[in-house]
Amino acid sequence: MSASSKKVIIAAFIGNFLIAITKFIASALTGSSAMLSEAIHSVVDTGNQVLLLFGLRQAKRPADEQFPFGHGKEIYFWSFVVAILIFSVGAGISIYEGIHHLIHPKEIMNPYINYIVLGLSMVFESGSCYVAMKEFSRAKGDLGYFEAVHQGKDPAMFVVLFEDIAAMLGLIVAFLGILLGHLTGILYFDGGASVVIGLTLGCTAVWLAVETKSLLIGESAGKKVVKGIRDIAGSFDDIENVNEVLTMHMGPEFVLVNISIDFKDSTSTGEVEKTISKMDSEIKKAFPLVKRVFAEAEAKHE
Repeated sequence: MSASSKKVIIAAFIGNFLIAITKFIASALTGSSAMLSEAIHSVVDTGNQVLLLFGLRQAKRPADEQFPFGHGKEIYFWSFVVAILIFSVGAGISIYEGIHHLIHPKEIMNPYINYIVLGLSMVFESGSCYVAMKEFSRAKGDLGYFEAVHQGKDPAMFVVLFEDIAAMLGLIVAFLGILLGHLTGILYFDGGASVVIGLTLGCTAVWLAVETKSLLIGESAGKKVVKGIRDIAGSFDDIENVNEVLTMHMGPEFVLVNISIDFKDSTSTGEVEKTISKMDSEIKKAFPLVKRVFAEAEAKHE
């Protein structure tokens, strides 16, 4: 896990913690369903940052006899848990509260308190979102945002970014729901805003779950990395053909490589060993994320 990921998580934790306190106070003073949904949303996000930090710590544990390739995939597991929590707790309670207030609408008391709190929340959230967007933009390089999320191997980065974007959308929806209810006197706007917030969280959670699932079950390195490894292996004179290049991310900063190679029949055992050793060194030098390389000498696949 990179230092930038930890920086993004800590910034999000501080922002969400401050926001949750202000929202709960406003919800208690005004009785707004949308504000309560937003408060719950912020509590879930704060808990999610704790889980991601815990996953970061667990992923750093060294390899042992039971886990010879380390614990890097722990961060994938905890990112998937975060997606489940957003869906089950954040989205579920928000939708429930919204439907409850649609069936039994209540007038919002002191709506101006909500406006102040929502404004402060937007300030806190925008700071967290700025940090997450800045670090994500730096990490994605020349890739587009959607492509970078799909190909990204560090889920903590885009999990926090998704949460922050969903939070900003939720604040806007809550503000509009409270404002329309205040201006028109129609009490259903508040409950309706709560439902919309819940649906937004649900969509965010599903997208996060899909993106982290592939990493959890074993996703390969990027196409450029795989091609680069194949090119390096194929550059040796005593190699007739590179049959397969199989890769797997064992964590954001750990790529496992397995190469199937067809050596020329005239190659001696000693030359095979020297070639594999040199190839291992060149691959790791070209791609620092590659930590282990296994090579199999076998005839060309028909």
